[in-house]
Amino acid sequence: MSDVSRRHFLKLGACVVGGACAADALPSLTHAAEGSGISTLRTTLPYPRIKLASIGQLTTGHEHLSTYPDQASPVVLIKLGRPVVNGVGPDRDIVAYSRRCSHMGGTLSFRPDSATFHCPLHYAMFDAQKGGLLIIGQATDNLPQLELEIDAAGDVFAVGIRGLLYGRQANVLA
Repeated sequence: MSDVSRRHFLKLGACVVGGACAADALPSLTHAAEGSGISTLRTTLPYPRIKLASIGQLTTGHEHLSTYPDQASPVVLIKLGRPVVNGVGPDRDIVAYSRRCSHMGGTLSFRPDSATFHCPLHYAMFDAQKGGLLIIGQATDNLPQLELEIDAAGDVFAVGIRGLLYGRQANVLA
């Protein structure tokens, strides 16, 4: 019979597996430290600057659909006609939000009469005038709001997001 006990065999096996995992991780950790300086551990990730529309294309109370920060993330740009929280433009009335509910990702519909977004899945309601504030429903987070900039020509650009897009661990990774 062998002099190796079951306990000794399991300890030895765990050490071999742990060592292999550590040896595999070390080169990637070194590479990440020497990389481009982008870390998904930071609270603010680098967002692309993407044109969503021109001020002239926006009509008060009507949705302008687009995507940001990538094609898998539908967003809506709206001119509300009165100054709102985080609004941009000459009247501080232009805002943009994710079109996915923060609860289960349902596609939201905008109701201009109340300036609210409604989710068809569980009837969550978000206030477009107050930074996407959750009014009612099962969602636990406010609606992610895009950070917007307007240039001298009147073009509206998305430059970031306040809040986490539904279904993601981070809004952008590269």
